[in-house]
Amino acid sequence: MKTYLFTAAWGVIVWGAATLFFRIFGEKVLFPPGTDAFTYSSAMLLVGTAILLMLVVYLYTLFDKKDYAAIRFGIVGTMIGLVLDSFVFSNYQIIYPNLNETQVIAFSSWMSFAYALYLVIPFLFQQKVRQKQVVRGK
Repeated sequence: MKTYLFTAAWGVIVWGAATLFFRIFGEKVLFPPGTDAFTYSSAMLLVGTAILLMLVVYLYTLFDKKDYAAIRFGIVGTMIGLVLDSFVFSNYQIIYPNLNETQVIAFSSWMSFAYALYLVIPFLFQQKVRQKQVVRGK
């Protein structure tokens, strides 16, 4: 049970960091869907998200050495984030007061891809760890 609480705490931290980022910079990086600015901004946000998630998964696995730690982090973090974001979207005027409705749509688009990355990156990380263990004969 301690492991899941530790994992959940990391998930809340990741969610909080993303929420804080968009609260501070959201109006500068989110553009109406269907525009070129939306495409470029979304691509850059997703690349940045992927890089940061790889770093966070690596850091998490330094603390949690149990089998399948990366996958557990991805699943639990995604579950925590989706539950918290359901409340955020219900109250987006309070959480993101500077975003207009098209920016909230852009945010939800980014969020959908980000949660896919949150599941895929830990899985790929775990696969890489397993490959290294097979090569070493463990």
